[in-house]
Amino acid sequence: MLYPWRLLSVFPSYPFSYLLRSTAEINLVGMSQIKIPDLLNLLSKFTAVRIINALKVWGSYRLSRIINRPIQCGLPISVAFEPTTHCNLRCPECPSGLRSFTRPTGMLEKSFFENTIDEIHRELLYLTFYFQGEPYLHPDFLAMVRYAAQKNIYTATSTNAHYLTEENAKATVESGLDRLIISIDGTTQEVYEQYRVGGSLEKALNGARNIVKWKRILKSKTPFLVFQFLVVRPNEHQIDEVKALAKQIGVDTIWFKTAQIKDYKNDPHQLIPLNEQYSRYQKNSDGSNTPKNKMYNHCWKLWHANVITWNGIVVPCCFDKDAQHQLGNLQNASFKEIWQNKHYKAFRSTLMQGRKNIEICSNCSEGLSVWK
Repeated sequence: MLYPWRLLSVFPSYPFSYLLRSTAEINLVGMSQIKIPDLLNLLSKFTAVRIINALKVWGSYRLSRIINRPIQCGLPISVAFEPTTHCNLRCPECPSGLRSFTRPTGMLEKSFFENTIDEIHRELLYLTFYFQGEPYLHPDFLAMVRYAAQKNIYTATSTNAHYLTEENAKATVESGLDRLIISIDGTTQEVYEQYRVGGSLEKALNGARNIVKWKRILKSKTPFLVFQFLVVRPNEHQIDEVKALAKQIGVDTIWFKTAQIKDYKNDPHQLIPLNEQYSRYQKNSDGSNTPKNKMYNHCWKLWHANVITWNGIVVPCCFDKDAQHQLGNLQNASFKEIWQNKHYKAFRSTLMQGRKNIEICSNCSEGLSVWK
């Protein structure tokens, strides 16, 4: 099959090609997973201001790599906002599921979210409503999606789909959400609940069916509906089965995602799959595991994206789940001030000196295909 990004890859150093491929890659999707309708929708969000901003970001990143010193121009192309830290499930590799946060927990304030979007929406291309927690537990979640969609920002979220009732499914389609990712990590309840502890496979499937139904009734092309199958050892034998299930439900596509394991050396929950194609790690002769990717001392994500916690803390990326590297607080500083402050500059500089010096960067998927 001919995918449109393969035409772009003919000129990998060309800025727009690089930016388009990288924007898709860091926002919950690998380039091999993009489908034409979703790609065209993403392209429709580009404006002259956003293209110029993206070129500034790309240019400063490339220059930083050449001179081996961080230079930052422009504003983020992509931001992830955390609606809530709360979740109804107990997934074993998730601090929300394990209730193991050391940082404060809570719900994103709608007015604070709107004020932040007002500041950065002209440059912002892509907004993810997800960090930790289940977004649909926030009572104003879809109102915030609607607010961002009205600014012509591409919006996406990830959910366990337990709250996609008929009413919420209809409201989701009407909100303008561009992409909805539903975690389906097993085709039987027995397998599904081994990772999605406390979850109901039938509830998740019914949620997906409700979205498909209301997209059809409302004649809407969005949200682009994705089944995400996190490949771990208990479910790796169900890959062919989940493909058939996705087709039966009528979702737009299915993605197979490799799992990040916090203690990958020992893998205490025995989650790393035996099929290494679906693993971010490789087995050593002594039985331990190491990441497959080479740890280069640069990071495109650190230049063009970041994460904002529910209470306004800005952190480098989604690997900083407990907000250990706080680069600023939007409750007492503007986004533009934080993006260029001394803490951000110091973090970028430390990474360029050696990413192994930063714990969250030593188990990172930068440069590795997360999606299969």
